[in-house]
Amino acid sequence: MKFQRHTISVLVENHFGVLARVSGLFSARGFNITSLAVGETEDSRYSRITIVVAGDESILEQIMKQLNKLIDTIKVVDLSQQESIDRELVLVKVLVNASTRMEIMQIVQSFRAKIVDVMTDSMMVEVTGPSSKVDAMLELLRTYGIKEMSRTGMISLGRDSVLYENKDTLSKVKKKAVKKVVKKRSSKKK
Repeated sequence: MKFQRHTISVLVENHFGVLARVSGLFSARGFNITSLAVGETEDSRYSRITIVVAGDESILEQIMKQLNKLIDTIKVVDLSQQESIDRELVLVKVLVNASTRMEIMQIVQSFRAKIVDVMTDSMMVEVTGPSSKVDAMLELLRTYGIKEMSRTGMISLGRDSVLYENKDTLSKVKKKAVKKVVKKRSSKKK
């Protein structure tokens, strides 16, 4: 069985409890989330959740079906099947001394990262980019000693795909979401 990383973009209604329902769906079925990032879209009524999971095609298919069944879900896209731009942000506090400070600054410069804070015994670095770039830089910095680190998780957008192109498409997507809610509520009353 071959497990592969999949990046899933989920457009959802932006209100209380949506993230809990999405993450609960994964834990209830025993699926492990590698990375999860969520934030408002250009329209504050909606949020985009970017989820990275590892699994085979049958697991991915099941995840996609389950996400589509959630009332708050507008659209689910597997970005692994198309060209997309992926980024991750990491803040890392690296141990430094007088002899290693310049070496670390050269590493930071070669990865086009930024030094955002300097202390006598440490330096805080911000690196943004694809996970492979972030991982490569962290591997080099580990040799100096990482004191503390925080990763955002990956965010991703398809290059050609747009979850909704214009107001007409958005209104069709919204009508689909309303039909899902009505159908779900009427089936609960029975």
